[in-house]
Amino acid sequence: PPVSSGHDGTAGGSQETLNINGSVNQGTELSEVVFVIQSQKNSYHIKRAEQRRAHIFAQQHISGVLQSSLEVVLLHELSEYDGNWGILPALPRLAEGYCRSSLWIFFQEEETLVDLSKLLQVLSRFNPLREWFLGRALYDSGATIIHHYAFSEEPATFSYPDFAAGWALTCSLVKRLADYVKHEPPKSDFTIDLKHEIALYIWDEGRGPGLTAVHEFCSELQGSPNTEHCATTVNSYLPICGTLVKREDLFVAVKTCLKFHSDRVPVVKKTWAKDAALLEFYSDIADPDIPTIDLGVPNTESGHCAKTFAILRRFVSGEVTQAPWLLLVDDDTLI
Repeated sequence: PPVSSGHDGTAGGSQETLNINGSVNQGTELSEVVFVIQSQKNSYHIKRAEQRRAHIFAQQHISGVLQSSLEVVLLHELSEYDGNWGILPALPRLAEGYCRSSLWIFFQEEETLVDLSKLLQVLSRFNPLREWFLGRALYDSGATIIHHYAFSEEPATFSYPDFAAGWALTCSLVKRLADYVKHEPPKSDFTIDLKHEIALYIWDEGRGPGLTAVHEFCSELQGSPNTEHCATTVNSYLPICGTLVKREDLFVAVKTCLKFHSDRVPVVKKTWAKDAALLEFYSDIADPDIPTIDLGVPNTESGHCAKTFAILRRFVSGEVTQAPWLLLVDDDTLI
C-alpha cells in the first residue's frame, strides 16, 4: 500500500505518495467512483455546484462512460435533512444508495476542479476493498482551541483533510462508518471545524484509519506553477456578488476582553475599524476610553458562545441599530 512521507516543494504541501508494492488493482473505472459535491441549499451555492457537476460530466469521454452511469451527487439534494453538510449524517444514505455498485466516494467543494483521468490513476494505486481515507494532509502547527487542544503535545502527529483539495473514502469504509453513525452518533451536534472533526471520527482513537496523504490532491489555484501533477486544483473564479452593501447597512460587533484592550483593540482601531460606519466593541469590562460595552458575560478561556449569543440578542432587538447586516469578528481579526 502507499506510504506517505517526504516533501518536494510542489503543490499539495508537505506530502509525497510512494507506491512501494506496485499497483494494487487493474485500474479504477469512472463508474466505480461517486462524486459528492459539498453543496449548500442556497441559490448562489446551488449554481456553483451545478457548474462543478457539469465540469465533471464534460470529462466523461475519458472512459466512454455514459452520463446516466456517472454519479455526481449534490449534497444538499441527498435528502431533506439540513444537517447533511456535516457529512456524517449523510453517510448512511450514501452507503445505501451508492456503495452497492461503487467502490469510492470522492468529496469535493464547489470550487474544487477535478481532472478525472489523473484522479482515476491516483485511486488505482489503492486497494478499494480495504478501508482508505485519502486527502491532502493538514497539520496544526501548535495546540489550538478550535480543535479542543487535541494532540497538544505533538500536534503534527495528527492530520486532517484539506476539503478544498478533495478527499476520498472507499465504500468499505463508508459502509462501516454508516453503520457506526447509526449506533454511535457523534458525541456533540456542535461543529467548529468539520474537516478536523471528520478525521477524528474516522480515526476513532486508532481503531479506524488515519488520513493517507495524497500528493496529487492540491489546493493551489488552477494553472498555478508546479500543479502539472495535480488531480485536483481550486477554481480561480471570483464571484460577482451584485450591488455593494452600503456602509450604513453593516453593523460590526467586535468581541474582546480586558486582557486585549491595550494591544489588540488599538490595532483594530488604527486599521480597518475606521472604514466601518457602525461598530461596537463588546468586552467583559466597560471601558469608556475605547469604548467597550459590558454584556454581563464573564470572559472564559474555553469557549465564547455566551458572549456571541448576547451580541446576537442585542443586534436582533433593534435597540442599537436597524442595519440589515451583522459582521461579528474577534479582536485579532484583520479585514
